[in-house]
Amino acid sequence: MIVVYHLNSKITAVETAGSQTIEFDFKGSIAEGLHVLAQQFPDEVLVWCNTALKEQLNCELIPSLLHHHKLILSFSVSAFNFLERKIGYIDESLFINVNKKVTYPTWQMSSDIGVVHAAVVNAMQGIIVRGGNFDYYLNSFAKLGVQAGLLCYSEPRLLKQLPTVAPHLTSSYTLFRFVRQHYKTRWIFLLLLNLIIYENKFPLVPMVYSLFYKNRNNKKINLDAVTVKSSRIVLDKGTVDVIIPTIGRKKYLYDVLCDLRSQTNLPKNVIIVEQNTILDSVSELDYLHKEEWPFTVKHIFTHLPGACNARNIALKVIESEWIFLADDDIRVSQNFIQKAFENITKLGANSVSLSCLQKEDNQTFKTILQWGSFGSGCSIVKTESIKNCRFNIGYEFGYGEDSDFGMQLRNQGCDVLYLPAPEILHLKAPIGGFRTKPVLEWHDDKVQPKPSPTVMLYQISNNTIEQIRGYKTTLFFKYYTHQKITNPYHYFVHFRKQWNRSVFWANQLKTR
Repeated sequence: MIVVYHLNSKITAVETAGSQTIEFDFKGSIAEGLHVLAQQFPDEVLVWCNTALKEQLNCELIPSLLHHHKLILSFSVSAFNFLERKIGYIDESLFINVNKKVTYPTWQMSSDIGVVHAAVVNAMQGIIVRGGNFDYYLNSFAKLGVQAGLLCYSEPRLLKQLPTVAPHLTSSYTLFRFVRQHYKTRWIFLLLLNLIIYENKFPLVPMVYSLFYKNRNNKKINLDAVTVKSSRIVLDKGTVDVIIPTIGRKKYLYDVLCDLRSQTNLPKNVIIVEQNTILDSVSELDYLHKEEWPFTVKHIFTHLPGACNARNIALKVIESEWIFLADDDIRVSQNFIQKAFENITKLGANSVSLSCLQKEDNQTFKTILQWGSFGSGCSIVKTESIKNCRFNIGYEFGYGEDSDFGMQLRNQGCDVLYLPAPEILHLKAPIGGFRTKPVLEWHDDKVQPKPSPTVMLYQISNNTIEQIRGYKTTLFFKYYTHQKITNPYHYFVHFRKQWNRSVFWANQLKTR
C-alpha cells in the first residue's frame, strides 16, 4: 500500500502503510504523481489523503474495503460533494443523492481521502488530462470509469472519525465544464435554464465558456485486464429461496418450476404467492401437490391482488441465506443459480440484478456495472441485506416499486450490481384471465396528475430537490407534444396544476 499525502494541490509526502517514507521528489499535479506511482508500483494499492486528515486515515481497514482491484473508494468530509447539489438539475441518477452514513455507489469522488488499485490507474493512462484540480480529475476518472465497469463508492469507513468541515463552493465555470465534458451538449442548456428558473441566476458566460471544451465520453476505456477476485466471503451455506408472485399464469408458472427443479444448485424453498380476487375461488395450481418437487413448495393463496403485497408476504417466510426474486413467466438454464453464485462470489456482491430480456431483444449492457435500478423479478439478494426492506404498498398497481426497493438496499449500504450473465429469458406472458384493472384513487380527478403519483412518490422519496426540479423541466418539454393544448401559456398553467395534483397524491401514498 502506497499512501500519498497532499496539500494545496501538491504532493507533500509518500509513505508505505507502515509509515516508511518513499523518496518522491515530484513537482507536478497530484493526478500526475498518482500515475507515476502507479507505473512504479503496478501491484500496489494507492491511497490519497489530505494532510489534515492523516491521523484519521484508517489504513488497517483498507484491505477489506478494497476487496478486489476494480474498485475506487473515496469520502468527502464536506457536507456536499465537489460538484455540489446543482449537478442534480441535469442528472436524475441515484449516484447524485449520496448517503454518507453508509457505503454508497457514486462516481462523485473526493480529494479528501480515497483508494484505488494501481492496475485501474494504469488502465486509464492517456484517457484524462491530469490538470491541477485533483477533485475534478477524480470525478472525471470515476464518471468515465463507471461506464466501463469500475465500481465507485463513497466510503465513510476510510476514516476513523468523521470531522465536520464547512462545505466548499464549486464555481459555475467548473460545473458547466464538467457537464460539457461528461454529458450530451443539450444538458448545459438545460442546466442554464434550470438555474434561471429555480435560482434566479444567469450564468451565461460560464455556459458559453464550457463550449470550448471537448466531450470525454468518446474515450474508449477497457478495464478487462483488471483482476476481479473478491477477498470478501459472501457465500457460506449457498442456500437460496425463490419468491414468485403469480396470478392467472398456471402454465407459465409450471415451466418456471420445471426449470428450478432441473437446477445444478437446487433451491431450498420455492415460495409461491397466488392471487385471485374472486372471493369464493380456490387455487388452480393443482400440480403443486400432484407432482414431486426436489424443494419445499410454500404455497400461499390470497384474494388480495398486488405484486408488492405478494412479495412482502413471501419475504416473511424466507429461510435461506439468499433470495431469488423471480417472475412467473421467465425461463432459466439448468446452471443458472450455480453461475449466478459464481459471479456473486467473484464480485463479493450482496445484491445483483441479472439480464432479463425477451427473445428478440439485444443485450445493451455486456459489462458488469453498478445498476441504476433493481429488478424485482430478476434479482438475487442476500437475506440479511433485506431484513429492513419491504416493497412499498404505495406503489401497488403503479410504477417504481422495483427502483424504490433498490434504493432501500443502497441506503443500508448494499449496492446492486448488474450481471449480463447468466441470462433470464422473459416471455412477457399475456395477463392472467381473472386479473382486474384497479381503479386508482385519482381516476376521477378533474385535473389528472402528471406524472403518475407513483413516479412522483419515487421522486420525493429518493431524489434531491434539484433532481426533482430538473425532472419537472424535462417532463414539461417532453409532455408538450403528447397533449392537446397548443397555447404554451395555457399548457404551462395546466401542467402546473397536474404537477401539483401528482405531488398531492404522492404524499397520500407516502403515508401508507
